[in-house]
Amino acid sequence: MYTAHPDRYADMPYRRTGHSGLKLPALSLGLWHNFGPDRPAETQRAILRRAFDLGVTHFDLANNYGPPPGAAESVLGEALKADFAPYRDELVISTKAGYLMWPGPYGEWGSRKYLLSSLDQSLARMGLDHVDIFYSHRFDPETPLEETMGALHSAVQQGKALYVGVSNYSAEQTREAARILGELGTPLLINQPRYSMLDRRPEDEGLLDALDELQVGSIAYSPLEQGLLTARYLDGIPEDSRAASDSPFLNTDALTEDLVGRLRTLNGIAASRGQTLAQMALSWVLRGGRVTSALVGASSPQQLEDSIAATRSLGFDAEELARIDAVVKQEEQEEQ
Repeated sequence: MYTAHPDRYADMPYRRTGHSGLKLPALSLGLWHNFGPDRPAETQRAILRRAFDLGVTHFDLANNYGPPPGAAESVLGEALKADFAPYRDELVISTKAGYLMWPGPYGEWGSRKYLLSSLDQSLARMGLDHVDIFYSHRFDPETPLEETMGALHSAVQQGKALYVGVSNYSAEQTREAARILGELGTPLLINQPRYSMLDRRPEDEGLLDALDELQVGSIAYSPLEQGLLTARYLDGIPEDSRAASDSPFLNTDALTEDLVGRLRTLNGIAASRGQTLAQMALSWVLRGGRVTSALVGASSPQQLEDSIAATRSLGFDAEELARIDAVVKQEEQEEQ
């Protein structure tokens, strides 16, 4: 029988999410990869247990996480029943709907029918009566935003979600979503964008500015760029790596000799800070407090521990930031 560590809240920083009363851990556990029938069940449960023991109170999912789609929610449902039932009120559990989940015209995007049906299925897989955060996973250009946001509002009204968020929404789409939700009486809690040292679109395209103005929280996904911002590829492409498998999210074509050289330079900067490259990448996303939380995946408890160690050194001096910017911005200039 699992018993949570008594000092689980001793070291993890928690940040208030926008203008709400909800605090999230600086690092949250994402179940996008590594949770499904293709991985050992005991390893998956060990990761979840270790996360909670280290103060990671937020588990982030989507309806289609797996593979196969739905598998990650099923895995979490089993863990909730076996290990976390006594701790449900200490956990923040989020899920999303927007990408393809089932065939036919009602199995993706942003219609009321899809979002609310998907949420019911997600709750059944996890064995829950509600999630803490329910997201629209992507903007639907063919469905009125009033309908999509109305479905999120209904989820709250029905008691099936406590808060709502959006993911992969631009600054202007987020402003409009927040306006509609505000008029309905269900505030927009959070936006989940892709954001890392190598992907700065939330900064460059004004999303972080919009979130500051709206007093909406943010949680960054892919802060390690699918493993690029780790030591994994500094000396080539390991046979068992994501890039070697030609994943749709990272493939061998992306790993140019020039990029590897830049990663090695960044690794040197991290070493001068007493961090791994992955730790520095996470610290960078969380610097200054503009981002509420960063999502990390893990294939083992040890990998998770390495990521969480980043929270011990979240500050950067001006010279360090300038050195990092020089590496990244030189790459952007060459691409142009």
